[in-house]
Amino acid sequence: MAYKRKAKKRVTRNVENVVAHVRATFNNTLVSVTTTDGDVILRGSCGQLGFKGARKGTPFAATQVATNMAKELTGMGVRVIEVNLQGPGSGRDSVVRAFQASGLSVSTLRDVTPLPHNGCRSPKKRRV
Repeated sequence: MAYKRKAKKRVTRNVENVVAHVRATFNNTLVSVTTTDGDVILRGSCGQLGFKGARKGTPFAATQVATNMAKELTGMGVRVIEVNLQGPGSGRDSVVRAFQASGLSVSTLRDVTPLPHNGCRSPKKRRV
């Protein structure tokens, strides 16, 4: 006889300061919100909201992700947010604007895009 596995209890956290890590690529925008220690509280992406194909890389999709996450964060008692931006995608700025519009105060904006010091050879030039 199969037995049901007990569902883990979701721990509701009361934190005021969080860090949002935004990875904006040309094809998608990924946002994960962590505590200042690095424990992940929330994560979301454009694909998770139902956007498919080229629409995942749009600023509108990134705005929708940020507004949904901001609603959940305000429920947890978050007031101040730091934002780490990574990547060249078009969803970078719209995520920050959506966080500000939802009532969260953005304390720091940090660009953490990795820059090579002429390490690996770059791929061949793109032909369109």
